[in-house]
Amino acid sequence: MSQTKSPEQLRSAIRKGDWQTPTSGLAPGFIQTNLAILPKEMAFEFLLFCQRNPKACPVIDVTEPGSFVPVLSAPTADLRTDVPKYRVYRDGVLTEETADILHLWTDDMVAFLLGCSFTFEEALAQNGIPMRHQEQGCNVPMYKTSIPALSAGRFQGPIVVSMRPIREQDIVRAVQVTSRFPNVHGAPIHIGNPESIGIQDIGKPDFGDAVTIKEGEVPVFWACGVTPQAVAMESKPPLMITHAPGHMFVTDLKSEDFSVF
Repeated sequence: MSQTKSPEQLRSAIRKGDWQTPTSGLAPGFIQTNLAILPKEMAFEFLLFCQRNPKACPVIDVTEPGSFVPVLSAPTADLRTDVPKYRVYRDGVLTEETADILHLWTDDMVAFLLGCSFTFEEALAQNGIPMRHQEQGCNVPMYKTSIPALSAGRFQGPIVVSMRPIREQDIVRAVQVTSRFPNVHGAPIHIGNPESIGIQDIGKPDFGDAVTIKEGEVPVFWACGVTPQAVAMESKPPLMITHAPGHMFVTDLKSEDFSVF
């Protein structure tokens, strides 16, 4: 698929089943988001969790209860069909991966769209910092850490991070570039030794795919919107529907509007 397709064209292709793989690099210039869907009775606690953990869970949009249309970010979209792959967690257990959730949607569901680091990847590339997972044609590696999220109600668990190998001479620039996007995770939360944040084997990510770290490169870690999935595993809500890691929802919002300077 051409990377230059508009968000609406991309969502249409996803809805038809023509695109079912990770979305990194697609629809350049537009915000991509993580997705978490919960019954209304859990929605306030989850919103509070997001507000207490804005690096990992920056809120871009929240739907009205029962509405599958994110009116502020993509008013022609359908959150039941417009993500390449969904995950269904029941009592903390991943029970299903599916191309749509039409069979699961109920009138009390609330959908949360959370900022995604795929948004700032374009800015990194424009600054001469390549993305290894794009070069290798795979998903970005993501890891559970020993850093606890601030709990809210029943929601608690570890912060998840995404990792990108960065050349030593580019690290300062990578921090500067990504800090311009606080609504899509912003600056890294850790640089260097993975073990100091509880990652025992950098070659075995908890989500996504392992990538090559070359000589002269340093692993750099950003807070990740897959955090709610790790939280679901630990907190065990009766039901949480999410995107599959790397398979994001593409909005109509322009990335430049989320850059602070």
